[in-house]
Amino acid sequence: MSSSIKNSMLNKVVVLVVVSITLQSCFVAKDYQRPVIEETQNLYRTDQLPADSLSMAEVSWKTIFTDPFLTKYIEEGLQNNIDIRIAIQQIAAAEAYFKQGKVGYLPSIKANASVTHQELSGNGQFGQVFDGSLEQFDLSANLSWEADIWGKIRSNERASQANYLQSIAAHQAVKTYLISSISTTYYQLLALDQQLLITEQTIGTREKSVETIKALKEAGMVTQVAVDQNIAQLNNAKVLKVDIATAIFKSENVLSILLGMTPQHIERGILETQTIDTDMKLGVPATLLSNRPDVMAAEYQLVQNFEMTNVARSNFYPSLTLTANGGFQSIELDKLLNVNSLFATLVSGLTQPVFNQRKIKTQYEVAKAQQEQALLNFKQTLLVAGNEVSNALYAYKAETEKYTYRLNEVEALRAAETNSEELLNNGFANYLDLLIVRQSVLNSELNVIESKLQQLLTVVNLYEALGGGWR
Repeated sequence: MSSSIKNSMLNKVVVLVVVSITLQSCFVAKDYQRPVIEETQNLYRTDQLPADSLSMAEVSWKTIFTDPFLTKYIEEGLQNNIDIRIAIQQIAAAEAYFKQGKVGYLPSIKANASVTHQELSGNGQFGQVFDGSLEQFDLSANLSWEADIWGKIRSNERASQANYLQSIAAHQAVKTYLISSISTTYYQLLALDQQLLITEQTIGTREKSVETIKALKEAGMVTQVAVDQNIAQLNNAKVLKVDIATAIFKSENVLSILLGMTPQHIERGILETQTIDTDMKLGVPATLLSNRPDVMAAEYQLVQNFEMTNVARSNFYPSLTLTANGGFQSIELDKLLNVNSLFATLVSGLTQPVFNQRKIKTQYEVAKAQQEQALLNFKQTLLVAGNEVSNALYAYKAETEKYTYRLNEVEALRAAETNSEELLNNGFANYLDLLIVRQSVLNSELNVIESKLQQLLTVVNLYEALGGGWR
């Protein structure tokens, strides 16, 4: 290939690059800016607005949860849970698209090698010149490149990046939910253990009471009705024991699934030793934008739709493309790599859509609608997040107050039970009063355990609502 031809091709390429840069200066795709959401400042619905930007969501779950059994199970869950593993594969798929988007600026190159054999008609135009057949050998490469004049390639890259970041946020959301679910189920198991213990103690007490009431009947102080009702109350406690044991069995199975293993017995501690001492710092409402994985994922979806709107808008403008084809071509194989076998083709041009059955305008309108939908979803996700924080905070305060009242209730009922037994044994009280008090004592003791459980769970819920656990 002569130097003049090479210089000519080089000059054309330079002209194309200069033209593309000049056109690009005329229009650049819009840059994303986070929308202003006025409702953010009042998300928590509390008079004690946090002034500190620090949030308990920024504290590691290893600091929040100190029970050695629980921390072990959270570690196992993060390693083995099926949902976590699915989310990791989603990240891998999104990363592949992201890598593809990053090289969108580069030209595509294809290599070709072919052999063509053609049998010619003897009466045809070429049959009389060639000996009945024609062979041609080709060794070439094709290049295609589109100049990013209007920012379409850049927007596609940013959209794929947003999709990748969204998959990471989705994985973080699964981690947050998983940690919350494991700790919730674990604490529920501890509460059920404590309720089972209380019920077994009650059964022992009521068995003794049945013997006592039988002795009182023989002494003529009560009737057979009192004996029968005491026996009925005893069996009621035994039924409750069966129900609690069933709930424990099912809860162990639930926790086993969360840990990604077959149903089995779960080793655990006791409810009385459980405490969560981390400061209840909410952080300013705006911290939800960087702490809540689902809020982050919703914003990344908005970014992706925003960039795809840029892409749809750029389709209205002409595209500048450069295609080149070159290599070796010969009808004789031994001369294929000869200098005289070299060939090259360079084609460049601007393509302006004129009429395409409204496809471009439809794509743009759809992209705009999807962007608005993503914006509304982002706002909705943020409002829901604030609502969950508000509910969890209020519930924590309520359960802390209720726990004190529950303890006072148990203390009063236990005193009433002791006094009723003493009065009944001395013939100064009705056995029905004792039965009612005993049932109330059992219910109140179970309620204390439930209140203790709810205290723990409200902290877990608040931690999840603020976006904690994925760090």
